[in-house]
Amino acid sequence: MNEKEYVEIRWHGRAGQGVITAAKMLAEALMEAGKHIQAFPEYGPERSGAPMKAFNRISERPIHIHSGVLFPDVVAVVDPTLIGIKELVEGIKENTVFIINSPDESEKIKKRMKVNSNPVYTVDATRIALECFGKNIPNTPLLGAVVKVTGLVSISDINEQLRKTLSKKFSEKIVDSNIKALIRGAEEVKGG
Repeated sequence: MNEKEYVEIRWHGRAGQGVITAAKMLAEALMEAGKHIQAFPEYGPERSGAPMKAFNRISERPIHIHSGVLFPDVVAVVDPTLIGIKELVEGIKENTVFIINSPDESEKIKKRMKVNSNPVYTVDATRIALECFGKNIPNTPLLGAVVKVTGLVSISDINEQLRKTLSKKFSEKIVDSNIKALIRGAEEVKGG
């Protein structure tokens, strides 16, 4: 964690891609690690495929604000078709970190987004999701990349939380595939 009171993450994706699940999974792992957390969504039109956001706020102390994340420390982009929209760069600071689902190199993404001074990391979360569980739900590999880049919680802690949460609803095969996707996301993220 940095010196400021909160670490704030803004997730961008589309409804149905697991954006809210990723934010909640991160929050639950951080809560287990003793942090104070918030995780909540912000919807536009509520339909599958509509752009949406989710937020995390993390602190060592109780959190007393309840607004969306306006000045993010981290911007995580689950859907690469959103690259280039103005909402991705709203409120960013010169040290805001971007973690993008894309097969492209970070330098190419920096140019497209016009964020040349910001750290940009990429991971091909879509490819990983398709290879691990045959569906274009890239939230789990992107979550692995977020954990790796931020260091807010260990991969083993998020792995444990993922197993605990998903085991309540899904078969062991699906849980194992998601854990594999999480680990690959952490291993395959590149840039900076």
